[in-house]
Amino acid sequence: MLEDYYANSDVCARMVEFLGGDSPDDATSVHITGEGPSADVGFVPRSPGDLWRCLDEGLDVGRSLWDRRSLIAHLDIEYVNFDLPAEPYVEPARCFDIQRPVVHAIQEVLLGYGIAPLHLLTGRGHHFVWRIDYHSPAFESLTAMGQLPETLRSKYAQPHAPCGESVDPRLGAAFASLALVMENVAHRVLERSASICGIPVMLTAVEAGPNGRGREVVSIDLSEYGDPLHTRGVRIPFSTYLKLHQQRWMLGDVVEELPPLFMIPLHEMDDRQGLFAMRDVDQVLEIARRGSVQIPDQSQATERLVADYNGSRLARWHDYFYSAEHDPCEAWPQTYDRTPRAPLPRCARIILEQPNERMLKPAALQHIVRILLAVGWHPRHIAGLFRSKYERDFGWGEKWYRYDAATRADFYVRLFAGLFATGHDALVDLNCRSCQEKRYCPDGSCNDNLSRFRDLLLTRRDNGEARFLDNADCAAAR
Repeated sequence: MLEDYYANSDVCARMVEFLGGDSPDDATSVHITGEGPSADVGFVPRSPGDLWRCLDEGLDVGRSLWDRRSLIAHLDIEYVNFDLPAEPYVEPARCFDIQRPVVHAIQEVLLGYGIAPLHLLTGRGHHFVWRIDYHSPAFESLTAMGQLPETLRSKYAQPHAPCGESVDPRLGAAFASLALVMENVAHRVLERSASICGIPVMLTAVEAGPNGRGREVVSIDLSEYGDPLHTRGVRIPFSTYLKLHQQRWMLGDVVEELPPLFMIPLHEMDDRQGLFAMRDVDQVLEIARRGSVQIPDQSQATERLVADYNGSRLARWHDYFYSAEHDPCEAWPQTYDRTPRAPLPRCARIILEQPNERMLKPAALQHIVRILLAVGWHPRHIAGLFRSKYERDFGWGEKWYRYDAATRADFYVRLFAGLFATGHDALVDLNCRSCQEKRYCPDGSCNDNLSRFRDLLLTRRDNGEARFLDNADCAAAR
């Protein structure tokens, strides 16, 4: 079936359209990826000219966010269940209904700026994609705002597969700035949707306490903005969706009972209709015949998006975040390595003492950020501490040769501390019971009480001790 499907001329034309060219060889996407059903999935960038080979092999195909003509903006939301991971595939109607307030909020927020993105439906949620032309004022504004650690500048300057190209430093800076802007978009979405969504809405896949359906959340997944541009991508519309097969080890034999899935645009239909269409190859072929997936140029509208960020309290707080630097690597034995452990609860100490793989999980990072803010750390030095763990030999393998430890550390600390600083995190789950429900309590028998850290942190914010919210110094620095 898949061989005939991938041979369809409309499917092929739509895929090439999403790559940004008239043929794979003149695509603006720098690379593509092709993944099979195996759980052993690795990042292997390929030339866009390999598209036909990927289709012949029946692969799940993606394109790079790295583009030769535009900065690609991408916003991803998805349903995540940490206890019942097959839930979005076996109960798709419920899982997509739950997301609807967040989807509507995203559409309202983006439309408020005049942005009309390409809206795609995936196996677990939605993607919103648009582009900002290199020659636009919006791109120039983003380039001027960029905050790039030297480690990432060095990575961008290196030749990268498959063509040996380096990432233009202006594009790298613009992508870093887009991360800040997207955080502000996510805050706007939270303001509109968190109180009316049936389950918690999180920035990235952060565990919540269980309900009758397990630990489930709607994730506004900004995690791609915590990694180098050339390492991240997005699935190509009309590609087969093999993630559930790649995760069979986690999902179980139910995978064999599910129909094939395809990534589709929501073209002249709502998400409920789309859920049926993406499971019916004939409907998918009909959508490919009449539905464009060209990534729309929204450069002019993005100017308003950037302007809104620049006037936001989050931007002022970002100024405070970047007002400090990580301690230099050579100083770590005298600084971060001597972080006092005694004031920290055991659930926080064990994350720092045994970071692999705890410090790859957003909820663990959020926990440490909250605790260290409560005891008076500057958020940028929390990021420096995280970086010192990532860049040490804790069995990370080659992870931090591909990704960038400083960028990842800055991203997650900035994300979680910024939520609290701007009033979007009331710390309702910073207590021992919630920590146990999330399964981050190491033994359940310590004598500490996380509520004291919550109270301390709220007091610090209310007293302005940590320069939270509308700090005049930050505003003046801008």
